[in-house]
Amino acid sequence: MSDLIIFGFVVGVAVLLVGIGKSGFADGAGLIATPLMALVMPMADAAALMLPILLFIDVFILRHYRNDYDRKNLNLLVPAGIVGIAIGALFFNAFQGNERVLKVGLGVLALVFLAYQLGRTRLLGLAEQYTAPPAFGFAMGILGGFTSTLAHAGLPPILIYLLPQKLEPRRYVGTVAYLFFVINVVKLIPYTALGLLRVGNIPLTLVLLPVTYLGIRLGYWLQARIPKALFAQIIYVLLFFTGVRLLFS
Repeated sequence: MSDLIIFGFVVGVAVLLVGIGKSGFADGAGLIATPLMALVMPMADAAALMLPILLFIDVFILRHYRNDYDRKNLNLLVPAGIVGIAIGALFFNAFQGNERVLKVGLGVLALVFLAYQLGRTRLLGLAEQYTAPPAFGFAMGILGGFTSTLAHAGLPPILIYLLPQKLEPRRYVGTVAYLFFVINVVKLIPYTALGLLRVGNIPLTLVLLPVTYLGIRLGYWLQARIPKALFAQIIYVLLFFTGVRLLFS
């Protein structure tokens, strides 16, 4: 019973953080969800459990940004993202039976995400000094598709390419929303082919959907009560210890 309680608590917190991240209160909150869940379940199962939840959120967000997107960026990033998904699927297929390799890889990704978040301001400042060619955007799209396939954390490389362009806010949010909606839909193909999506997970997914919505509402509530920087620091500490735990589990 104690293991079940720990499982429910960890998964609930992970999904809650995804919702908080989607509210716009803490961009890095969603990055920790899959690594955190991988502490109490196989990594592939954690990724598969999150996918329907993310698709639900994507549809919710697209309702508000359906006419706001940058077609030129999508024409570049969507094909690149699909290439990244294919590479991620090959990685899953090669190491699906080796949980140790998968969790070490996820732990490394978690620490890389942490390094990105800590150096994000400086990194984006450097990026703004240069006009990134389409080849760089395609490379970031591939990396985004790959990390999204493994850990649903494809946003950082996409931001590195998009933010320096200084798109109008709604156009930027809509572009990101459309991109990851397409990426998450396409991910259904390799996840199904690899046997990661299971009918038995449907009840748990349905239970977690309201938790995701609660996280979104909580994110809105926190915005007026807790400094964003303080919450981000808590997430970074949690991300660090989660990544280290995965590396040495």
